[in-house]
Amino acid sequence: MSEELFQAMRQSIIDGAPDAARNLAETAVQQGIGPLAAIHDGYVPGMSHVGEQFAQRHLFLPDMVAAAEAMKAAMAVLEPELKRLGTDRPSAGTIVMGTAKGDIHEIGKTLVGTLLGANGFTVHDLGVDVSAEKFAAAARELRADVVGVSALLTTTMKWQKSVIELFDREGLRPQVRVIIGGAPVTRQWSEEIRADGFAKDAVSAVGLVQKLLQAKTVEVG
Repeated sequence: MSEELFQAMRQSIIDGAPDAARNLAETAVQQGIGPLAAIHDGYVPGMSHVGEQFAQRHLFLPDMVAAAEAMKAAMAVLEPELKRLGTDRPSAGTIVMGTAKGDIHEIGKTLVGTLLGANGFTVHDLGVDVSAEKFAAAARELRADVVGVSALLTTTMKWQKSVIELFDREGLRPQVRVIIGGAPVTRQWSEEIRADGFAKDAVSAVGLVQKLLQAKTVEVG
């Protein structure tokens, strides 16, 4: 029975159906299925499938947005249940994200946060129009492993550089990795401002964060 439920959860994400995803999560809770099992065996495989299809250009941005909304709907039911049971998921790392100062675009950033959350990361989204000082304060307070700075306008890309410069001045690097993203962002810009990496889409952002934290673990070890 639970296997059928997990398959339905997976499909609800692929279909981008928030109501179905929420109802299935509630059913799992009622049936005594552990929230961790629902997340890892049901919803995450669906999100991973959507991400893979998006990377291969079989699905498009509206499909990713719909899947992210379905994932959020499910997590709105399951996260309180995790806390109630005292079984919070072990975090794969702490990520602070935001859109650069002067920029109010957030669809891409939100997608990245959703995918990172689905992959076990603790994500703190600072929203839009975030100053370098606010990024630094959050990174310090939350003991962030990675900070992601998005910019969707060529005129706001300069603030990505400001974040990195401030982190350097305040001694937050290399303990905190700083990555950047957004439509106008290129690898050349990333290298020029000495970011720790850039991602062209939400799927590659997850891979980048995983790679950076694996490297960080090796360095510490």
